[in-house]
Amino acid sequence: MPRQGAIVAVLAVAGLASSFMFTLVVPIQSKLPELLNASREDTAWVVTATLLAAAVFTPIAGRLGDMYGKRRIVLVLLGLLVLGSVVAAVSTGIVGVIVGRALQGAVTGVVPLGISILRDVLHEDRVDAAIALMSATLGVGGAVGMPVSALITETSDWHVLFWMSAGLGVVVFVLVVLIVPPSVLRTPGRFDVVGAVGLAIGLTGALLAVSRGNEWGWTSPATLACGVGGIAVLLVWGWFELRITDPLLDLRVAARPAVLLTNLASVAIGFSLFASNVSYPQMLELPVSTGGFGLTLLQASLIIMPAGLVMMVLSPFSGRLARSVGPRLLLVLGAIALILAYGFSLLWASEVWHLLVANLLIGVGIGFGYAGMPMLIMRSVPPTETGASNGLNALFRSLGTSTAAALVGAVLATFSVERGGVAVPTPTAFQVSFGLGLGAAVIALAVAVCIPGRRDPHEIHPSLP
Repeated sequence: MPRQGAIVAVLAVAGLASSFMFTLVVPIQSKLPELLNASREDTAWVVTATLLAAAVFTPIAGRLGDMYGKRRIVLVLLGLLVLGSVVAAVSTGIVGVIVGRALQGAVTGVVPLGISILRDVLHEDRVDAAIALMSATLGVGGAVGMPVSALITETSDWHVLFWMSAGLGVVVFVLVVLIVPPSVLRTPGRFDVVGAVGLAIGLTGALLAVSRGNEWGWTSPATLACGVGGIAVLLVWGWFELRITDPLLDLRVAARPAVLLTNLASVAIGFSLFASNVSYPQMLELPVSTGGFGLTLLQASLIIMPAGLVMMVLSPFSGRLARSVGPRLLLVLGAIALILAYGFSLLWASEVWHLLVANLLIGVGIGFGYAGMPMLIMRSVPPTETGASNGLNALFRSLGTSTAAALVGAVLATFSVERGGVAVPTPTAFQVSFGLGLGAAVIALAVAVCIPGRRDPHEIHPSLP
């Protein structure tokens, strides 16, 4: 078998490639209506499609990994990344780009599957540090990838972004084939097709209401139909899952206190992370005359990037800390760091270095928080449920980030003024956004301290006497 360090490195690169897809189109997002000859509402689907695909595919991919082999499903997801990138790269119209971006979103399932693979193949002493590193890629890929995307956009045609992601996908696919061993732990039973379809419909409806409600109107028929309909489908789906032999997700396992509370904390942590991703770059890029700092996208992304580097540097320390005091403390420390970051921003946000300091604290918070969550999950579920359970945890993080994108976006739009025919967020808009991030971090801390500190071996292995 390949060296364990090589396995960790390859899976970490796969995680970086996965999270990079979320910031890939940020540099061209405002120009998409012109580039694709479409309305701004239509081009919003270039981002929304990726979000929806990530939320739907991730828990399903986790279950498929448990049943048919985690490496095999990782390769399928990487294949979809390459396919989606090529489709978008050769497209000149909006439909092809949206389809390509949806296929790219599927690769998000690589991270929870990679975490589960690490548990299967690594020596016990190395698992926590490796999981911390893999979890860090969720933030590192986006933070480090943004300046790369900005540089490519400034120097080349926008199609090059997608050719680059296709090449990256091919390289990672080959590395996984050569280095990562096939999974040996399998969950018996049939794949729950009805459950997968029900989950996909319910999540799509609920997330559409959250992500597009600001544009459609929160009380519009479309938003209410998607939101209420999606929640209704999810309730019926949950009832169905509890009554079949081989459910897509074992909701009884998901309802265990450690798992449930960790997933609830994930929503708050995800919200707190994305609140900064929405507000800080806008503040950095706004013209000085409107209260911003007048930085270019590349300059602003270089201020954001250090947060990702902090997450990477913290990962080995997170692993050692988790082994000595437990992963719950990591989640608590992460929430405290996020509280400090937003508290700092509420008091000091008048200089670029103020946002740099706050963003570094965000990196600490997400680095610890994202490292602790999968460790808490895997200490509370049987080995045959790790893929599905990590996928569910990733889904809860996605719910937090998508809610933050919608709510903070609505705040920035509501508290804005017209300047030269363009709506510009006011200082109040950013203060309210920071307050929302702070509130989410406080909720994360409150939930984290309630997570049971020790696992019960009888919960993980019910057959024990």
